[in-house]
Amino acid sequence: MKRSVKMIASAVLAGACLVAGAAELNGHRFDDTVQVGGKSLQLNGLGLRSVFIVKAYVAALYVPERSREAAQLLGQTGPRRLALKMLATLPASQITKALVEGMQKNHTETQMLAFRPRIDQLTATMQAVGSVRKGEVIELDSIDGALRVSVNGQPRGEPIAGEDFYAAVLRIFLGDKPADRELKIGLLGGAARGE
Repeated sequence: MKRSVKMIASAVLAGACLVAGAAELNGHRFDDTVQVGGKSLQLNGLGLRSVFIVKAYVAALYVPERSREAAQLLGQTGPRRLALKMLATLPASQITKALVEGMQKNHTETQMLAFRPRIDQLTATMQAVGSVRKGEVIELDSIDGALRVSVNGQPRGEPIAGEDFYAAVLRIFLGDKPADRELKIGLLGGAARGE
């Protein structure tokens, strides 16, 4: 009984309203489940990323098995999705800079050196996308052991190999030094600011 009450309280505190098979944060709705790589994934959580006073995007994390533990989510393999719904128009240079800095904060120099060719590939893909406009959605999917980037459902660039690299990208958001602590809490299914 106590566990049920605690779970209900957590859901209420999450700030992500559940609406008929969807979750909502800051006025933006996300489906409870999505199909990625032929697998059904569950919404783990939603979070808002703000930079100073600017709301940059709402992020949604979809995984095969929900968890509130970052380590467990980072250890999962197979299809996964991190969707970023833009709340402001951002140039590719700003997005790629944030991705690289986020990886640097959560990895050693040796790890970064090993990831360098794939970081360069991700950077080139995002630069080719150009500015991402308000309302557009960037999807970072793990399919067949590779990171695939799409914008509004349209694939961009070539797949970037490695489950390890996908986990490295997720550490930007879920690592010990996340881009935004409140965003991390939201993606873990906890209280998400922005409602």
